[in-house]
Amino acid sequence: MNKITFLGAGSSVFAKNVLGDCLQTDCLREYEYALFDIDPKRLEESYMMLSNINRNSNSGQAKIVKYTDRKEALRGAKYVINAIQVGGYEPCTVTDFEIPKKYGLRQTIGDTNGIGGIFRALRTIPVMLDFAKDMEAVCPDALFINYTNPMSMLTLAMGRATPIQTIGLCHSHQECIPGLFGKLGLPQNGLHYKIAGINHMAWLLEISRNGEDLYPLIRKRAMEGPVFDSYAEARKIYRQIPQIEGAFGIENHDDMVRFELMKQFGYYVTESSEHSAEYYPYFIKKNYPELIQKFNIPLDEYPRRCVIQIEEWEEQAKKLVHDENLTHKHSHEYASGILEALETGKDFSFGGNVMNTGLIDNLPADCCVEVTCLANAGGIQPCHVGALPHQLAALNMRQISVHQLTVDAALTGKKDCIYQAALLDPHASAELSIDEIRAMVDDLIEAHGEWLPKYQ
Repeated sequence: MNKITFLGAGSSVFAKNVLGDCLQTDCLREYEYALFDIDPKRLEESYMMLSNINRNSNSGQAKIVKYTDRKEALRGAKYVINAIQVGGYEPCTVTDFEIPKKYGLRQTIGDTNGIGGIFRALRTIPVMLDFAKDMEAVCPDALFINYTNPMSMLTLAMGRATPIQTIGLCHSHQECIPGLFGKLGLPQNGLHYKIAGINHMAWLLEISRNGEDLYPLIRKRAMEGPVFDSYAEARKIYRQIPQIEGAFGIENHDDMVRFELMKQFGYYVTESSEHSAEYYPYFIKKNYPELIQKFNIPLDEYPRRCVIQIEEWEEQAKKLVHDENLTHKHSHEYASGILEALETGKDFSFGGNVMNTGLIDNLPADCCVEVTCLANAGGIQPCHVGALPHQLAALNMRQISVHQLTVDAALTGKKDCIYQAALLDPHASAELSIDEIRAMVDDLIEAHGEWLPKYQ
């Protein structure tokens, strides 16, 4: 059956981008689009929105169907796209931030690595494995495309526990070059580059134009100032960057954490500074509060974004859900390009998260890596990278160990694995004692209640 199933379809803006793109891709125009969400109101909103796009931008050729039975939504699917958030902003995201804060451990985003990432994984992996069990029964050959964080831990869990083919997609890989060159006022035409590592900690290993290595120029521009005076000012400028093409003419920059990492370790990392600040032991330190201002670090940034999104949704819904004339302009999401390549044989290159089947020589097989992949009629082929520079592999391994132990906890039910994952987290271990980390983990488990399985 030609069917695309979207799990977490209540994420209306994201569903619009991903499925709207598919509806405008010739080989996918007549597919069934199966929508599933546990929130009936948000499911209905996305159904209305996509039905309008299908009618206005696809002549009604697709079949848009909403499901309240997950297994039926999956039955016969060829492709499954996942964009769920288990536990939502309240109570779980609030818990992820407020309990560590009581111990003096501050976070910025908390959804991918660190303590917040660990607990988001622990409550999400069981749901993902339920998806996989249903898929094994009703669509065992389907491709599972995961957009949900924490990307590396979820993809690793799927790779270990199920035969379902899984690929993880994240925006940091595709936004790395436009963001970097926009900040530095450099033209983006004719670039050749290589990116590899792990999700939210992949590295721009090489970049050139017409055979000229551009790293010396990048490093020089990155160290030139002045720096923005405030995070708010920096974000105001940064949000303009994706709208501009070519040479931006922006001489200032805000990306202080990433530029500091490049200064110390030699390479630019794909993920934003507000994310990266909490992945390393160098930036958010209670004994050095001046670092927060120096590096423009927005503490509690993700909860702040959640509150704004919730407040603005009703107004946004008028434009997306209740506009019968709604159309769609193709976004920059990878999903439709991948599916088009698999359907037609047309080559499509993208950054994907996959198990490390010998792709990065000096990272373990039992981990998820982010590398360039090629999709075509032969399927999805991740590209071999070779070895990372030692310092970059070492930084990746700090997080990979946490990922492995978190997945161990989810698959075995052993509480000791959660303690060990938290003790190995670079940020937590730099700030808290062993006793504090263990107590914090206990408090988080208790506060999550039935959002987590029972651990022994």
